Amino acid sequence: MAYQLYRNTTLGNTLQETLDELIQFGQITPQLALKVLVHFDRTMNNSLAQKVKNRLTFKAGKLNTYRFCDNVWTFLLSDVEFRDVAELCKGETVKIVACDGKAVPPTKDD
Repeated sequence: MAYQLYRNTTLGNTLQETLDELIQFGQITPQLALKVLVHFDRTMNNSLAQKVKNRLTFKAGKLNTYRFCDNVWTFLLSDVEFRDVAELCKGETVKIVACDGKAVPPTKDD
């Protein structure tokens, strides 16, 4: 089972709204919509784990809370600076959720 983190992104929310509309109009079944969402979860996890090569560093003024549950790390940070090669981005409060992307089995489509 893939992590469902990316369902709460703009792309994931839009997909869910579209699937809900298709179910309401009787164009697809709820079972098909669930299969599409599961495929979306698996594909997003695999794509980000395998295809994204960008790296950045960050420094936080304060680590407010941290938690490790079900192989998922969650950090709440304050006064954070993110640095790329050419850019600097600052944030007052940042929540980082980190999962083991290698724990997700590859899809047949990738």
